[in-house]
Amino acid sequence: MQHTLITRYLGDRPFWGQTIRLALPIALQNLLISSFSLVDTVMIGGLGDVALSAVGMAGQWSWMLTLVFFGFCSGTAVFISQYWGIKDEKGIKNVYGLMLAHTLAVALVFFAIAFFFPDLVVSIFNSDATVIAEGSAYLKTACFSYFGLALSNAFSTLLRATERVRLPMFASGLGAVANAILNYGLIYGRLGLPEMGVEGAAVATVISSMLSPALILTVSFCQKNLVCSSLREMFSLPKGLLPHYYRVCGPVIFNESLWGLGTVGYNIVFARIGYEYYAAITMFRTIDNIAFTFFIGLCNACCVMVGKSIGAGKIDRAVGDARRFACVVPLLALFIGAMVVLFASPLISLFDIGGKLSDLSRSAAKTILWIYGPEYGLRMIPYIMIVGIFRSGGDTVTGLKLDFLCVWGIALPSVIIAAFFLKWPFAVVFAIMLLFEDLVKVVLVVRRFLSRKWIQPVTDTGKEAQSAAAAG
Repeated sequence: MQHTLITRYLGDRPFWGQTIRLALPIALQNLLISSFSLVDTVMIGGLGDVALSAVGMAGQWSWMLTLVFFGFCSGTAVFISQYWGIKDEKGIKNVYGLMLAHTLAVALVFFAIAFFFPDLVVSIFNSDATVIAEGSAYLKTACFSYFGLALSNAFSTLLRATERVRLPMFASGLGAVANAILNYGLIYGRLGLPEMGVEGAAVATVISSMLSPALILTVSFCQKNLVCSSLREMFSLPKGLLPHYYRVCGPVIFNESLWGLGTVGYNIVFARIGYEYYAAITMFRTIDNIAFTFFIGLCNACCVMVGKSIGAGKIDRAVGDARRFACVVPLLALFIGAMVVLFASPLISLFDIGGKLSDLSRSAAKTILWIYGPEYGLRMIPYIMIVGIFRSGGDTVTGLKLDFLCVWGIALPSVIIAAFFLKWPFAVVFAIMLLFEDLVKVVLVVRRFLSRKWIQPVTDTGKEAQSAAAAG
């Protein structure tokens, strides 16, 4: 009986074999991608609070861009994973072409705004002239990386969803190593390179961002895999696909954009409290990104396994795997959260190599890690449910509704009231941000999961199996 319960909720050997095969390379890839931000933040931290805060604020524009990318890529992955379940390569090539075209178009829009109006973007977060000048200098150069990021996101999504996870990992590794070396050389004038400070970090980001898609494209050309599909194959769209694509991807894009704008709203509040506090938030976000890499890998494995099963009409198997991910992810998050609390002081010290960070920034960063750690298990429940389970099942609307309610209806107004009207301490405002967003969302996603209404196949095979299950 005990063994049956463990298998039902925590998985068996075949489940873990497939999960590790899919999740580990993706987690490593995202760990390498997150190292872009970590290396930038650690090295820029040596320039002091103003530089760290300025780059963090400028980086919010790039972060918003990645969320829009994720919306298109996550929505497209619904199609690719379910098409992969029935080996429909033509369908995969069609939605891949749509994803590639949309991510490049979005990159162009974000680039134009960042390049021509960098002061305006940074001034959203802070009115300090020195901070705006530093952040604008960084952003005006870093925005050239957006096209490389667009290609990397599209290529990686296609390869991951078709269970080719190693190539994106190696490509990200190349980019991360190049970024670290170029940061060291261009920020501080080492390795025979000019000393450029904050702008050097931006140049390093641009160069390294192009290496990853270049490697993927080169290897894909040699392997003749789906990345190198012809334009005719990608854009010979069957009737009805484009509106169907927008019906599925549209809610995901709005969901990620709404959540991202809500997070930007939080950050504006924190930045307005004081740039020292925003320096603390920049350190926190960097640590959070590193911790999150483990869950990105598990979430992608969940998307592939659950989506592939639903597309192939194996509904019971999809539900069983989804249940296991819903249990495993929060348990792992509790462990990661405990490690963050235990090692909060050493983690913060990484960003103060030159001893130029203020006591207030260090203290605030440590405090919010102590708040964040115990809450992390709770926060990962909506993530795996919405992004990993519901979306792979074809339900892309639920996440949009929940983020609109929990972020815009509850958490963000509460943060604004607590910070500007009640004048509560920074740490209390930060705790309100986490708890007021997550508590209601957890209850609602669990109810949705148990209802099975998230199972919404996009393939004919999946629809037939779903109808048979409902009739039975």
